[in-house]
Amino acid sequence: MHNPTAQLVKMANQIGSFFQAQTPNDSVAARQAIAGHLKSFWAPSMRRQLIGELDAGGAGDLMPIVASAVRSHRDKLVGAAQPQP
Repeated sequence: MHNPTAQLVKMANQIGSFFQAQTPNDSVAARQAIAGHLKSFWAPSMRRQLIGELDAGGAGDLMPIVASAVRSHRDKLVGAAQPQP
């Protein structure tokens, strides 16, 4: 059976690896950058799906720093979409 969240986890981990490498001595900055990237470049539905899976105890393959970024910036990630001009 195909897990539709698996691809999101893979992409989120790639983002996490990139930002963790960019800020190896500052996990706060890495978590902020990860959350900022998800907010800027992922569709709201993708963010909701990843958060839902994490809340349900899934997404076990998610890197700890990515899971932490999602949890600590949850409000920013699930906030209402800004209206487009």
